[in-house]
Amino acid sequence: MQTTTVDASKAAFRELALQVRAAGLLNRRPGYYGAKIGLTITAFAGGWAAFVLVGNSWATLGFAAVLGVICTQLGFIGHDAGHQQIFGSRRANRLLGLAVGNVLIGLCYGWWVPKHNAHHAHPNEVGRDPDIGDGIIALAPAKQQGSRNLTWLLARWQAPLFLPLMALRSLGMHVSGIQHLLRRRDRPAALEALLVSLHLALFLSVILLVLSPLKALAFVAVEQVVFSLYLGCSFAPNHKAMPLIPSDQAMGFARRQVVSARNITGGPFTTFMLGGLNFQIEHHLFPTMPRPSLRHAQNLVRQFCAASELDYCETSFSESFRRIIRHLAASGRTVALAGALPSS
Repeated sequence: MQTTTVDASKAAFRELALQVRAAGLLNRRPGYYGAKIGLTITAFAGGWAAFVLVGNSWATLGFAAVLGVICTQLGFIGHDAGHQQIFGSRRANRLLGLAVGNVLIGLCYGWWVPKHNAHHAHPNEVGRDPDIGDGIIALAPAKQQGSRNLTWLLARWQAPLFLPLMALRSLGMHVSGIQHLLRRRDRPAALEALLVSLHLALFLSVILLVLSPLKALAFVAVEQVVFSLYLGCSFAPNHKAMPLIPSDQAMGFARRQVVSARNITGGPFTTFMLGGLNFQIEHHLFPTMPRPSLRHAQNLVRQFCAASELDYCETSFSESFRRIIRHLAASGRTVALAGALPSS
């Protein structure tokens, strides 16, 4: 019976793909992205210009928060470039990704793309999705039984620590990117290292020329925390507290993408704030679909899910976080129980 259902979803997805292509939803959207990129970079430059004009004042912390938000918007552009949504040329998408990722944000684009592609290929699959394979939440129940160390404590209290730890997200991404470049040591890695170094030199030079050391430290902290929280809150609702897929479970592409993803309800403002990630199911089924086309594909995808007996999960932003916190709290209780048991 399960095999029949999977086969039916495969056939239905082929029909859906034909409908999506016929509707032109996979066509590039140069007008949209030209305006989007231009306005975002203008806002980024304007934020730094205002920062310099205000000068050595604690008021610049407000600009730090604004720049953290704009950097996240730049990150969404890098995300779209990584999925080949913007240009027809892979090289052009990569150059844009390096420009916004390495130069403007300071994150290693070459590290992020293969990691994110692996997530798309195996969303929420245990042992294969890098977004769930290396974290405290994933490892603690299996490896910390009977041991009450720091990892156990973090896993036990993962629900109340969820947002505080999310504030360190950008730090972890910077470190992982640098480790990736040090491991590779080839020409593309050297180019990326040069671009990240250029970002760091410009970033610190401007801040230290304008602010006193204490204000500069506060500015960096605020900018990075806002960036981390905004980015984390944009990605967290997509898959957290959704079903995990065992590594040995056979499952078709479309079924795998739908059952592991969650959409967020809302209008154009939600789409703007979440960078189109609120259409997570449509995005995972068609990763190269340009961001403005995702909402137009929603009805077709809903019909496909209904015909294939797949649950199309869609909740409000607040409800998604309630589910995530409940899930993390339940996982924490499991860790507490495992820690109370004697080691085998």
